[in-house]
Amino acid sequence: MKLHQPDSPLARLLSERNARARLLIVDDHTMSLKLAELTFADHFELITANNGPMALALCQQQAPDLVLLDIDMPDMDGFEVCRQLKSNEATRDIAVIFLTAQADEAQEARGLGLFAVDFIAKPLHPAVALARVNTHLLVKLQADAIRKLVFLDGLSGIYNRRFFDQQLVVEIARSVRNGSPLALILLDVDFFKHFNDHYGHQAGDDCLREIATALKASLRRPADLVARYGGEEFACILPETDFSGAMAIARVLEDRIRKKFIPHARSSVDSVVSISLGVAVRSGFSLNHASELLATADEQLYHAKHTGRGRACGILMGAPAPS
Repeated sequence: MKLHQPDSPLARLLSERNARARLLIVDDHTMSLKLAELTFADHFELITANNGPMALALCQQQAPDLVLLDIDMPDMDGFEVCRQLKSNEATRDIAVIFLTAQADEAQEARGLGLFAVDFIAKPLHPAVALARVNTHLLVKLQADAIRKLVFLDGLSGIYNRRFFDQQLVVEIARSVRNGSPLALILLDVDFFKHFNDHYGHQAGDDCLREIATALKASLRRPADLVARYGGEEFACILPETDFSGAMAIARVLEDRIRKKFIPHARSSVDSVVSISLGVAVRSGFSLNHASELLATADEQLYHAKHTGRGRACGILMGAPAPS
């Protein structure tokens, strides 16, 4: 089956995403795993696991689009893996197809009740397996595209506050689980009300769009996120970023916006648009909640505004840090 025909709906969705679909194959039998790899290797980015806990960890770390999941595994069977995936907000949208050598109505009813999308019999028939995976990937990616539209800010084209709030909770949980740092940056356009009053609201909207584009282009890691937090305020989530790294990124963002050279005749900071930034960084083992991280970043943003604007101030939560 030619999965990547240029005019196929799946090919178009993958082209828009600029990435291959990621498939996780979970099977404790080496030969079955090898056959599945041979079937799908030319079409997808593959990840493999030979037990349930490993599969759950990989889903958290690498976010596959679809999981081919063997039912009969020791210690943790496929049904339990699927149940845990679907009960976790970070992994519940991953499509699951069960692999089984002994499918019956009771198994299928149980699996579909856990929100799996299909069953494929073992041993795999390559053409049939590829066709089914292709079909369910198309449905999954179309659903992703619809969800993305719901979470986009209509003016700026970047993620909105709703998506930001959801992802911050997810990333804090990931930070705690992996013992990795997490940085949050809140930033505000300096004297934006004066900008609107002087240049008009259309120019203000154009300014926000240009800033959003520059911020998004400056954050190049796939896990980094920029969102419009509200009005002229934006937020950046930086997973696995320590204090020095977060401050360096904040200074880059401030410099990039200033060097857009958007005129601002009513600013007391510069003759061009500038931003103030507040940075909060949590260590991987602290117990801070999303509200605490937000409040700390907001305090640092307030400090940046009241010490001259056009600058970044930050803190490592639990220990004072120089800005």
